Amino acid sequence: MTTFLWGGATAANQVEGAYLKDGRGLSNIDLLPHGKDRLAIAQGHLVYDKAEADAFYPSHEAVDFYHHYKEDIALMAEAGLNAYRFSIAWSRIFPTGLETSPNEAGLQFYERVIDELLKNGIEPIVTICHFDVPKGLMDACGSWRSREMINHYEKYSVTLFERFKGKVKYWISFNEINMILHKPFTGAGIAIGPDEKRQEIIYQAAHYEMVASALVTKRLREIDPAAQLGAMLAAGDYYPYSANPEDVRLAQENNQKNFFFLDVQGRGAYPLWALRMFEREGLSLDMTASDLATLAAYPCDFISFSYYASRTSKADTRNIELNTGNAAGGVVNPYLDQSEWGWMIDPLGLRIVMNTIWDRYQKPLLLVENGLGAKDKVTTDGHIQDDYRIAYLEAHLKEMDIAMREDGIPLLGFMMWSFIDLVSSSTGEMSKRYGLVYVDRDDTGKGSQKRLKKASFNWFKEYIATK
Repeated sequence: MTTFLWGGATAANQVEGAYLKDGRGLSNIDLLPHGKDRLAIAQGHLVYDKAEADAFYPSHEAVDFYHHYKEDIALMAEAGLNAYRFSIAWSRIFPTGLETSPNEAGLQFYERVIDELLKNGIEPIVTICHFDVPKGLMDACGSWRSREMINHYEKYSVTLFERFKGKVKYWISFNEINMILHKPFTGAGIAIGPDEKRQEIIYQAAHYEMVASALVTKRLREIDPAAQLGAMLAAGDYYPYSANPEDVRLAQENNQKNFFFLDVQGRGAYPLWALRMFEREGLSLDMTASDLATLAAYPCDFISFSYYASRTSKADTRNIELNTGNAAGGVVNPYLDQSEWGWMIDPLGLRIVMNTIWDRYQKPLLLVENGLGAKDKVTTDGHIQDDYRIAYLEAHLKEMDIAMREDGIPLLGFMMWSFIDLVSSSTGEMSKRYGLVYVDRDDTGKGSQKRLKKASFNWFKEYIATK
C-alpha cells in the first residue's frame, strides 16, 4: 500500500533568493517587480526585459532558502512531513538555457537539498519548471513562442533525470500550465505586443509546452522507469451563477478552457471543441503530425493540481460584483466568504473538483497546493495565533477526506501551500503569508529572515500524526 504523502510546497523563485549565486542566470521572474507594474508585466502586456535600478524585485532575495535549507528541512521533519514539493530553477542548471553542459554548482545545490530531505525521511516531489524561463532563452528565441524550446527543455529535464535517478519518484513538468492563459509572462516568459494575435501566441506556446512534457515523459521512462511524471492544473470548478442557461453554458465553456491542458496531457489528444475554436478564431498553429503522435503516445502518469477556490460564471455581469481576487476571474459567489485578497473560500469545492478530475481522467491525483494567504501578527513574545489558517485547512482537509473515503478518489497526497512564508507569486508581497512557519521579512525586503513556528504548525503536526 502506498504511503499517503503529507507535505508542503514551494517554488524556487519564491523561496530561494541568492539569484546570482554560484553561476545562476537571470529568469523571467527576476524581472517581475513589486508594485503597480507587476500585474501588467505578468499578464504579458508590458515588455520588460531588464531589471530597473529603482525597482524592488522580491525574488532576488526571497526568504533565502538557498542558505537556510537545512534549518527549513529540519522544521519540516519536526512537523512530521513525509514529502516536500519544490521546484528547480532552470537558470541554476543552465544559466542562459543555451549551454551544452550544466552548471555543476547548481546541480550540487539541489543534490544537497534532495539528500537532506531523504535523510529526514521526506519524499522529494520536483517541479521541473515552476513559472521559470532563463532570460537567455527569452532573448535568443522568444521563450515558448519558439519550437526550439522543446529541445532546450528536454536537455534540461534529461540532465535532472540522470542526476537524480533513484532519488526522485515524482516529477511535475510545468506548474499550473493553464495559467499561461491569464499570465503568459509569469507562466511562459512571453510578453505580447498590442498588435499581436494574443490567443494564437498563447495557444502556440502551450502546444510546445505540452509536446515538451510528453517528450520528457518518454525520456523519464527510459532513464528511470520507477519514477513518474505528472501534469499540473490550477484547479477549481466554474459554477454557473444561476440556472439561467446562458450562465450554465458560460460555466461549461470556462471549464472546458481550464481543463483543455489536462485533456491534451491526460488523454493524449486535443478536444474537438478546441480544434473548432482555433479554426473559428483564425488561429494558425504549428502543430505537426509528429507532435500529435508524441502527445498520444506519452500522456502523463498522474494529475497534480492546486486548489484555492472555486470560480463563478455569469453571462451578464452588469450590476454584479466581479471577483478580482485571482487571475481566473469570474464574479463573486454570494454563498461564499472571501480571503483578505478576495479569493473565494470554498472547502466543498475541493471535493467537487477532485470528483471532476477523477471522472474526467481516471488517473491518480496529487493535491500539490492548498492554503490561505493572510496577514499574520507577531506578538511581542514571538507568537503567531493564526486560527484563520487552521480553520481553512481543517475545513478543506475534511472535504478531501470525504472525497477519498466516500467517493473513492485515489489521492496520493496533500501538499500545503506553503510550509514556510514566501514571496507571493501574484502580488510580490511577503505580507500575503501562507506558511506554517513565519519568516521575518516585509514587503520592502527588510527583516532578519528569522523563522518562527505559527500556531498552525503545531496544529498541522498533530493533525497528520493521527492519520
